[in-house]
Amino acid sequence: MMLKIENLRIVREGKEILKNVNFEIAPQEIHLVLGINGSGKTTLAQAIMGIYPCEGKILFEGEDITHLSVWERARKGITLAFQEPARFEGLSVKDYLMVSAKNKSLNRLEEVIKMVGLPRNILFQEVGDNLSGGERKRVELASVLLMEPKLAILDEPDSGIDMLSCKLISEVIERMKSMGTSVMLITHSEDMINIADRATILCAGKVVASGERDEIKRLFKYSPCPLKR
Repeated sequence: MMLKIENLRIVREGKEILKNVNFEIAPQEIHLVLGINGSGKTTLAQAIMGIYPCEGKILFEGEDITHLSVWERARKGITLAFQEPARFEGLSVKDYLMVSAKNKSLNRLEEVIKMVGLPRNILFQEVGDNLSGGERKRVELASVLLMEPKLAILDEPDSGIDMLSCKLISEVIERMKSMGTSVMLITHSEDMINIADRATILCAGKVVASGERDEIKRLFKYSPCPLKR
């Protein structure tokens, strides 16, 4: 198993956000995590990355990483693309991508930028407010591709973008899988489920269902958060 979470619990400011979550991702698997806003999806992603301290256990390739830092987890091959990509005024897209790229050749950067549907000249623009939200999300995806991680956690890469960009993002995620990367894809939209191998519904900080994508899609459409009914 690439990732295994056992009885994960997170309390922030006296409020229990995740409640004994058990969760698994297999090698080279696209695993969709569905849930309405406030269900704990982002907190789960950030806990796996090591941003929040937690109770329970996080195993990565059989190794207990529960108490490792963000940087130690990154070195082991885990990366997180945030729902709202960072802005870096004064830093070019090219230099931003070079930081994380395993292959730092300009040809490789141009190949990946084209893969995510961006023009070559964007490499020489700043990673700031001059880029649209959709462009910054695609730059973030390019960064993940260039890292060649073992596990990529993508937090709502489909939010706030048009349908054409959603299709392109789906293709990029499938490309990650073909490169050997496991993908944890977080979303509140069932539209992305067709590229998943398996899926999980998170509701009010708990896993309410996990399994084959078609069954999870049916359950989510019927009741996206049954614990709130």
